[in-house]
Amino acid sequence: MNNQEYAKIILNELNQTIPHIDVDKAEQMKQLILQADEIFCAGAGRSGFQVKGFAMRLMHMGLKSYVVGETCTPNIGKDGLLVICSGSGSTKSLVCHAQKAKEIGAKIALITIDPDSPIAQMADVVIEISAPSPKSAKAGAITSIQPMGSLFEQSEGLFMDCMIMMLMEAKHMDSDTMFGRHANLE
Repeated sequence: MNNQEYAKIILNELNQTIPHIDVDKAEQMKQLILQADEIFCAGAGRSGFQVKGFAMRLMHMGLKSYVVGETCTPNIGKDGLLVICSGSGSTKSLVCHAQKAKEIGAKIALITIDPDSPIAQMADVVIEISAPSPKSAKAGAITSIQPMGSLFEQSEGLFMDCMIMMLMEAKHMDSDTMFGRHANLE
């Protein structure tokens, strides 16, 4: 197969995940973000890369957002929100982050394959993405020709971009407004 044929298959797979994300749960996550004093983003591996992009976009919107584990990340407070991206929902370090946030009284939003995972049990909102991953106990409703958890990671990235657009609409922002906060030390 060539790149265009693979692209068609990948886009078809994404069309089986993104449109099936619960609209009400997405709205709940949007409200949690809008109500939070600060948003802390966490993920491991490739999900960690995806959530870093989300934290950056939140910053572009003028929201206080941080990536858990970075040296300049402050402590989370009771009015904070912890956004976790974890296909399995059971990555040990992320479970510990969720437990700490819960102890403090912060809210938790989880993007995952497994809505019954340990982190999901602590979360205030769970965004379920039905995609296969070798790290998840729940296989997801579809299959993928892509390696390992690629479909989940792509889907979570697209979902978080959709969330940014929902937030932009709620805050009456456009791309030009956000670009004013783009890094100028590159």
